[in-house]
Amino acid sequence: MDLELTGRRALVTGASRGIGLATAKALAAEGADVGLVARGAEALAAAVAEVKAVAGPGRTVVGLRADTGDDASVAALAEEAVRALGGVDILVNSAATPNPGSFREEELEAQFNVKVRGYLRTARAFAPGMVERGWGRVINISGLAARQTGSVVGSVRNVAVAALSKNLADELGPQGVNVVVVHPGFTRTEKTPQTLAAMAAAHGVSAEEVERRAAADISIGRIVTAAEVADVIAFLASPKSVALNGDPVLAGGGVRGPIHY
Repeated sequence: MDLELTGRRALVTGASRGIGLATAKALAAEGADVGLVARGAEALAAAVAEVKAVAGPGRTVVGLRADTGDDASVAALAEEAVRALGGVDILVNSAATPNPGSFREEELEAQFNVKVRGYLRTARAFAPGMVERGWGRVINISGLAARQTGSVVGSVRNVAVAALSKNLADELGPQGVNVVVVHPGFTRTEKTPQTLAAMAAAHGVSAEEVERRAAADISIGRIVTAAEVADVIAFLASPKSVALNGDPVLAGGGVRGPIHY
């Protein structure tokens, strides 16, 4: 299937690692021009090199340093992205700070500032150009913690991203801009070995046992990879995804048990 992404201009925040980096690769492989956004210069440069390796001939891949938790930084990013790409047709919000797994007011505020207000900042910066051109995609990466207890910070921030996305979808959909929230589950990234080791130490079992238990709760029987989540996002970035707007898309391999309808 041709996703009709050749020549589309995409901006991916949180693009130096994990799902953000995998998404930048997927979009570039489909022919999009891609701007990768992250805070750290060294990690960003390495990510840009990885994405360039899979991009087609003549395609643009650039790294743009910005902090989506800061108003002035996002304003500067908007100007720089337009200069580098000529405009932004697809915005993928993947920037987030690690979930501490606890609940203190200052932690919740920090999480909200990057993952909720940050997504809103970038949407405000780039959606007007999409509306003006009559087409665009905003894809907000949240997480299955929106449907689970166990972490107040994780649940609250992800529910907020879903609510933000639905409001933007209703506002922007009639103007040609679709907005979707994606809920990945436990996803295999470059940090997964470290995460499994920490969980194993906390529970007094092996990392292999932690992964076995995690996979037992997933209906496909294994942990989904960042590249597999990125494939879903690439479709959502495509004109072919026009039937999807506002409602959440789950990309965790299937959670056993609950029925959502």
